[in-house]
Amino acid sequence: MRDPHLIGGGHSPGVMTIFLAFLRLGLTAFGGPVAHLGYFRDAFVVRLGWIEEAAYADLVALCQFLPGPTSSQVGMGIGYEKRRLPGAVAAFMGFTLPSGLVMAGLGVALSSGAHIDPGLLGGLAIVAVAVVAEAVRGMAGSLAANRRTGAVAVATAALALFFPGGLTQLALILAAACLGALLPLADLSPSRPRDAIGSRRLAVGALAVFVLLLAGLPLVAGVTGSVVVALADAFYRAGALVFGGGHVVLPLLERSVVAAGFVPAETFVAGYGAAQAMPGPLFSIAAFLGAAAAVPNATAGALIGTVALFAPGFLLIVGVLPFWRRIGGYQPVRRALTGVNAAVVGLLAAALYDPVFVTAVHRPRDVALALVAWGLLTLARWPAWSVVILGALTGLVLEWIGAAGSLAGG
Repeated sequence: MRDPHLIGGGHSPGVMTIFLAFLRLGLTAFGGPVAHLGYFRDAFVVRLGWIEEAAYADLVALCQFLPGPTSSQVGMGIGYEKRRLPGAVAAFMGFTLPSGLVMAGLGVALSSGAHIDPGLLGGLAIVAVAVVAEAVRGMAGSLAANRRTGAVAVATAALALFFPGGLTQLALILAAACLGALLPLADLSPSRPRDAIGSRRLAVGALAVFVLLLAGLPLVAGVTGSVVVALADAFYRAGALVFGGGHVVLPLLERSVVAAGFVPAETFVAGYGAAQAMPGPLFSIAAFLGAAAAVPNATAGALIGTVALFAPGFLLIVGVLPFWRRIGGYQPVRRALTGVNAAVVGLLAAALYDPVFVTAVHRPRDVALALVAWGLLTLARWPAWSVVILGALTGLVLEWIGAAGSLAGG
């Protein structure tokens, strides 16, 4: 009888087939990481039969535990198990390429001096307030739903606002992991370790490269003074330290890219708003930010940003997947993950205020537009991309009205 947890069961598609399957999702999968997981299940469990239900659940659990873009890592994991490294690369390329190209094009236009109406940027930034607020609400309902995990989330948010900085965020995540490992923050269903699968040699090599880049990039940037290496380090560090993926990359990426002076806060928040209108991974904002930084030029910056932000998640999925079926069943590991998830909610709540709210909201009208956008997302159930388009157009119209009023008054 076949093991129901064998992720490699079912069909054995070729690399091009994997690429085309994920390209289809990269063109059509709107709605963010949680929605992407639903699309993946429908495509690869139900329709194509590439992976069985229990194995898919195992893979999702692993990617929630690891730093990096959760939905993209699930896709990489499916591709890796079907065709090893070429399959993982094909899955990543197919899912990321559509949104990455569009976001890079926007960043290149911005860096080349193309005029982007401030009303458009303001509208995108206001929509970002609504999107992040809804992300905080949704994640709190699933990851910080009881008093203990809720307390961890609230404490994390407060400390992140009192002591802003990348080191604070990392310390809070580690502290929450330790707290979760020591204390029962939530009730967990029984689980048991299972036999490891895959290439352990390749896994160890991938983990070694992950650590080498995390430690080596800042050293090389400091010694050489290379702005290019510093840009790669900023994106790589954000990708290596973000738990939960998706919206949670916002605070770490802001600290790495905006605080380092690569892009202004207004551009960062506007790019984040634009990314909501894209299908595929939210991490494609890296292409926009890298191009906007224009280091060494816009095209190279987009490529550096994208590769560096996704690389940690890629290396980790290749490095940990062969061992996950064993370590993932241990209760201390699962309890630590509970603490990390609660802390992630707190970090995102802090990011909702700074940089998102303080950058986008300057007058009562902005609050009103953010509330309308939030209502469309949550009550009317509009897809995020349609709210983004409406917000951008509203920002343009209001800017034009304001400009016309100034001319008439003058």
